[in-house]
Amino acid sequence: MATDNSVQMPGGFGGLMRFSEEYSSRFNLKPTYVIAFIILIIIFRISLGVFLG
Repeated sequence: MATDNSVQMPGGFGGLMRFSEEYSSRFNLKPTYVIAFIILIIIFRISLGVFLG
């Protein structure tokens, strides 16, 4: 009268899901371009406050 106390894991990846590692997007921007664009927007906003304020 032994009971089975083992844990049953789902087959395959043990319950873990794997997503595609490659992501395709319409816009392929480098992180440096995004940071530079944000800095330019900040500079533009500050210059508007100086010249118009």
